[in-house]
Amino acid sequence: MQPSALPETERLALRQLTLTDLDTLYRLDSDPEVMRYIIPPRTYDGTREYLEELIANYEKFPGLGRWAVIEKSTGAFVGVHVLKHLEASGHIEVGYRFFRQYWGRGYATEMTKALLRYGFEDLGLQQIVGVTNPENVASQHVLEKCGMRYRHMAEFYGGPVRFYTIENQL
Repeated sequence: MQPSALPETERLALRQLTLTDLDTLYRLDSDPEVMRYIIPPRTYDGTREYLEELIANYEKFPGLGRWAVIEKSTGAFVGVHVLKHLEASGHIEVGYRFFRQYWGRGYATEMTKALLRYGFEDLGLQQIVGVTNPENVASQHVLEKCGMRYRHMAEFYGGPVRFYTIENQL
């Protein structure tokens, strides 16, 4: 199902990433603290390849993707939020990463809740999952505040992760 629009919150909006976001995305993805629990920081060329792939995926997987998170009051690019296929598992995953100066503002919880509603109401998904590095307690709290429940340890992204789920209650 193709949704009519990406979700927004009172403070945040999502938009598709474009090639003009390359420098900003590189700054985000090359910050070792931002990427600490995700993957090793990307090189500039690696970021370009990643960006080209995810732009192609907007058409390949309508309604899903990795989007720029924009602070409405300033227009600032604060990070990336995702609702995408979790590797080759058949699951749809919610996730995010933000520039450090935007940590602690509740943005991750706010947009994760909006994306869960979007996934269930607009896309008709029956379940959405989240995975975190076992040491990433802050992200585990975000998923739990959004109603997701820890189920078990699993292997994704080349290592062990805590696996969370939430079911569509509609």
